[in-house]
Amino acid sequence: MAIVRWKNNDLYDPWETMRNLQDEINHYFDMDRLPAGSGLFDRTNSPPIDVLESGNEFLINCEIPGMEKEDIELSVASQVLTIKGQKKIDAEDREKKYYRRETFSGSFQRTLSLPASADPEGIQAELKDGILSVKLPKKKEAIPKQITVKVN
Repeated sequence: MAIVRWKNNDLYDPWETMRNLQDEINHYFDMDRLPAGSGLFDRTNSPPIDVLESGNEFLINCEIPGMEKEDIELSVASQVLTIKGQKKIDAEDREKKYYRRETFSGSFQRTLSLPASADPEGIQAELKDGILSVKLPKKKEAIPKQITVKVN
């Protein structure tokens, strides 16, 4: 004879409500269930960006292969850098049937908040080999200074 545990389903179980809430929260944060391209910060239509800091400047590299400088627009306002662009598709490419396409086309916009130590007045940009390099010098007050200490 087996002993069977009896459970009265009519009784309120507060822990069951907590388990249901936890399951719902886990469902919303489960990234594997989201379809591709559904995220707010999904990068399918914008190029990747690297931001580096050296002693005297900030360097921003943006990969935009196949684009010309006429198709790119840079602007700085209130310590915010905006990179806009339009990657066009050739008429020949539109007629072809793609089996897989990982490169993006169309317009994109990337916006970066600049640190307070960046000096937007001295900004320089260069497009070479499909990489847009933006150099932002640091303000003179933000550059560390070496001070020698004299011992008497």
